[in-house]
Amino acid sequence: MINQPSVDTLIDRLSSDGQPISRYALCVVVAKRARQIIEATQGMATSSTDVIKEIAIASREIAQGKVKCVKD
Repeated sequence: MINQPSVDTLIDRLSSDGQPISRYALCVVVAKRARQIIEATQGMATSSTDVIKEIAIASREIAQGKVKCVKD
């Protein structure tokens, strides 16, 4: 389970123009970034616990402001 950064922190980071995004949108952004990380590391040795690591990495990147949510 990911405790840090908190969900509220991630929602605040991804909010735009003072409009917070939904938890669903946060899940979509984290999952999409985690898939990108997995694809980038494809071919390296992986295990089932690595998926959690990618989700944690994606969450930390959002908290640091490296990932933004762009609406189509």
